[in-house]
Amino acid sequence: MPDNKLLIADINQSDGIAWLTLNRPEKKNALSISLLSELAGILRSLANNDKIRCIVTSGAGGTYSSGRDLYDMRGQENRRRTRGIGGVAEIVDIMRKLPQVTIAKVSGWCLGGGLAMINGHDIVIAADTAMFGMPEVIRGSYGATATPTLFHAGIPFKKAFFISLTGRNLSGVEAERVGLISQVVPEKELDSYVDILVKEMASRNGATLENAKIAAYMQKDLSFEMALKADDLVSHRLRYYTNPLSDVEGYLHSQKGGGTVKYVKPEEPK
Repeated sequence: MPDNKLLIADINQSDGIAWLTLNRPEKKNALSISLLSELAGILRSLANNDKIRCIVTSGAGGTYSSGRDLYDMRGQENRRRTRGIGGVAEIVDIMRKLPQVTIAKVSGWCLGGGLAMINGHDIVIAADTAMFGMPEVIRGSYGATATPTLFHAGIPFKKAFFISLTGRNLSGVEAERVGLISQVVPEKELDSYVDILVKEMASRNGATLENAKIAAYMQKDLSFEMALKADDLVSHRLRYYTNPLSDVEGYLHSQKGGGTVKYVKPEEPK
């Protein structure tokens, strides 16, 4: 797949990983309609690629994204809005439905629409020096799209309100502390850490990863009783594609974590 001007796509089918880099460093990777359209198109094409198990997004130039491009938005303000079509909301919706695991690698600024976008990822790994925030309230907006993704991110209600109402930024360390991101690492270790983690995950069974996502998103807002019933349906769906119990030894051998981590059975000494 050729690289695009606004988005660099490195689709490595042998590793099972798609590396997508927002490529507007001169604008701190501000999210224009053109950039979001390119991203949506690539994500849709990857949804049907069985060889890709993980999708990683990052930003060129040391910044993930400064949010929506306000000048670009001004040119779009008279357009008729259609729910879920276009913009960051569409990206979040696509990512939630992708069969692949989505990982955001965050360095530098991650604000507004950028924050909304990482909230659509399954996993977020950030540098300790990264900065997260919603500056919309400072300029007289409440943060459309960023707000619903934030309050559905599973972080405490009062913490979410602090982010949305104060306009203050959280460091990578603070973002991990409140549960906004999955893990924080030293800035100099971010690239190597994500590279190892993603290669491990991409070595897993694709059907297993997909059904794990389906189970999580389906069950998270259900009562425990209903979650168990939904879980039974997902487990039957998984057996249509693969059944680890049909070959236990083969299954255990396949889950050793690629070339980076050795699987150790619970009964074996470490």
